[in-house]
Amino acid sequence: MKDVQNRSDNRGIAIQNVGVSEVHLPFLIKTKAGSFQSVLARINLTVDLPKEYKGTHMSRFIEILSEWSQKPVSSREMEFILADTIQKLDAEYAQMDIEFKYFIEKTAPVSGLKSMLDIDCSFSATLRKDNPLDFTLGVQVPFTSLCPCSKEISAYGAHNQRGLMKAKIKYQHGKFIWIEDLVTLLENEGSCPVYPLLKREDEKYVTEYAYENAKFVEDVLRDLVLSLREQPHINWFEIQCENYESIHNHSAYARHVEYVK
Repeated sequence: MKDVQNRSDNRGIAIQNVGVSEVHLPFLIKTKAGSFQSVLARINLTVDLPKEYKGTHMSRFIEILSEWSQKPVSSREMEFILADTIQKLDAEYAQMDIEFKYFIEKTAPVSGLKSMLDIDCSFSATLRKDNPLDFTLGVQVPFTSLCPCSKEISAYGAHNQRGLMKAKIKYQHGKFIWIEDLVTLLENEGSCPVYPLLKREDEKYVTEYAYENAKFVEDVLRDLVLSLREQPHINWFEIQCENYESIHNHSAYARHVEYVK
């Protein structure tokens, strides 16, 4: 049969990324406990295309992803996937982005009841021939914030709200940071963590804990910067904090990007 993709192209335009996007497959994500968690992953997988070629072989991307969908995946396995993609597509460069819901068990602070908190996560990786993997781990962590100004000026009470921390980190090649550890690091810097299941004694605890730990969105962000700087293997991070204000029709927002020396 004729192979149209392999025909030459005379327009002289190389394409940086060509491949498949919005691929939905079950994937197995390695857990800190030593097992794996089955997730529904949304995947983009692309390679570069030299100017001489008319097209790439789209079916090969799905073949590669299907082979890996039942194997536990972390940054190390993503390097194998991208190396396999480069080899099978005869490319110099490959990129893969995975987004998925990851569930972490939370224990209520007083009752001890357990429940599952869903965390939006992402793995993003790029690989060039004869170069180390460039890998980014992303998480989005909900938290409670309580306004220091409201606490200071009010005769009683203070306005509080749920917020969202978004963090992306790069760590040293050959090192590893678990999703669970990154989530714990982040949620500890809010006024209080979020719990899916709370009884009355737990609700009393988290309300009072947040009241004694009032923070502006700027405070949360700066405390996150200090915590991430202390991690020995992180060499780059981007963090965003957004408070969904309870007394305004807008959010409070802060962002910081840093290369760690």
